[in-house]
Amino acid sequence: MTDKLTVSVLGTGIMGAAMARCIVRAGHTVRAWNRTRAKAEPLAADGAHIAGTPAEAVEGADVVLTMLYDGDTVRETMREAVPGLRPGAVWVQSTTAGLEAVADLAGFAREHGLVFYDAPVLGTRQPAEAGQLTVLAAGPEAGRETVTPVFDAVGARTVWAGEDAAAAGATRLKLVANSWVLAATAAAGEVLALSKALGVDPESFFGLIEGGPLDMGYLRAKSQLVLEGRLTPAQFAVATAEKDARLIVRAGERGGARLDVAEAAAARFARAAAQGHADEDMAAAYFASFDEK
Repeated sequence: MTDKLTVSVLGTGIMGAAMARCIVRAGHTVRAWNRTRAKAEPLAADGAHIAGTPAEAVEGADVVLTMLYDGDTVRETMREAVPGLRPGAVWVQSTTAGLEAVADLAGFAREHGLVFYDAPVLGTRQPAEAGQLTVLAAGPEAGRETVTPVFDAVGARTVWAGEDAAAAGATRLKLVANSWVLAATAAAGEVLALSKALGVDPESFFGLIEGGPLDMGYLRAKSQLVLEGRLTPAQFAVATAEKDARLIVRAGERGGARLDVAEAAAARFARAAAQGHADEDMAAAYFASFDEK
């Protein structure tokens, strides 16, 4: 196993930037790129090299890590990276991209001689910055000695979900987990909205469920973001939550399951985004319960 790796991080938004910093702190060389270069530039102070193009970023990389918005963005970015890609390099695909996209991206990897890992993560801004994400990974045994140091740098735990990355075992597990996260977020917003509509102090509700099976730390955490007006910087943005909710609905349809709650959550996130909350924390779906001018 190589002690020090060269890791290309393509996409330095909320999650990608935090993951890049963790990889630098672990002693690896990081070459970072983002479509909007200004979002990548702060990483220079942490010791990362900022590349002007995807092709420049992946030159000489042992590992290419993609953490972008969606599957289409990943595909476009990797096509731009082709001139710099080294056959045999490991590709860690951490974007929540959906089942169809993972299969397509795995095909791209085969075409260009890359060792492909389907590796989305669980966690938001704070655990990402602390290197405490949970990495969900699927990919071949051969090559894991290269990806393991990267997973260890960004995560507290790695859960393996198969050896065939093209089967998207890790993404399947991520979509199931996110279906619960997004449903809980939407429900938290509606609890606060109904409390307001009925003139009920939310603290009365929290006191009612305290310590019982209905109590949940996540409910309290997301509710406090709304009640205290701490929706920026986002831990997980409204626009991204909408995208993931729609991926979940499509995945359910593909498997013969109708997911009414996920579909409704997607609509709530879309309304909140249209009201101007797209870049705020997904707890801002609360505002979708009201008509905002």
